Amino acid sequence: MKNEQNGTLYIVATPIGNLGDITQRALDTFAKVDLIAAEDTRHSGLLLSHYGIKKTFFALHDHNEQKKATVLVEKLQQGLSIALISDAGTPLISDPGFHLVRHCRQAGVKVVPLPGACAAITALCASGIASDRFCFEGFLPAKTKSRCDKLAEVADEPRTLIFYESTHRILDTLEDMQKMLGADRYVVMAREITKTWETIHGDTLTNLIAWLNEDSKRTKGEIVLVVEGKPVQADEEFSVQAVKLLGLLCQELPLKKAAAIVAETFGYKKNALYQYGLEHLSDN
Repeated sequence: MKNEQNGTLYIVATPIGNLGDITQRALDTFAKVDLIAAEDTRHSGLLLSHYGIKKTFFALHDHNEQKKATVLVEKLQQGLSIALISDAGTPLISDPGFHLVRHCRQAGVKVVPLPGACAAITALCASGIASDRFCFEGFLPAKTKSRCDKLAEVADEPRTLIFYESTHRILDTLEDMQKMLGADRYVVMAREITKTWETIHGDTLTNLIAWLNEDSKRTKGEIVLVVEGKPVQADEEFSVQAVKLLGLLCQELPLKKAAAIVAETFGYKKNALYQYGLEHLSDN
């Protein structure tokens, strides 16, 4: 139950590059809160200084969040209002904040999200790859084996995949994608979005790797990878019996569960059957 004496936690998105992308609502919120919880207080201090705003900062990052979340909730329960920001973009999207927000909700503290810039969504919008259904996977593991294991898990995913990657790992990651997803998988690399050197380039993995190797500058900066999902099997590849069973099961079970049963029975990919069901059994 919410306590009316509590303060409010505002989750505030900040620009991912171009400072003109700040919202007026974000600036108004910064002006009225008592405290700003930031991933890097020095970095965020420069951001607010640009807008002429001076506020007390509280450092909240990956290494201290679970311990400091309790401290911030206590401040909120005392009536203080706090703005949560990350270094760039929308907090909690591959950034700290989850533990704090969960603690606030459990304690009955009001949580108010302020929408704004998000690199993953911005890249997806400009990619030309299907955007109706997608999976955000954040950063892949740093080590090759773990990275390949993760890519193997999503290799048959028909939905668009979105990853963040760093400058020093981008080529290794693309080479692992080529190995695990196939050389012809189409990928759009969005680099330095909203900044001066913004580049959005799409091609097959083979050609994209070659393009990056032509100029080392093309690997520099903040990077988002938008990966086309695996094409769904053609309808005729499913047997009549499999399609009939899927339809019957969907009368009693959720499509996801029905697809899993049919996939196990006939040896098909469950994601492909699930996609087939979405397209052909729309009433379920």
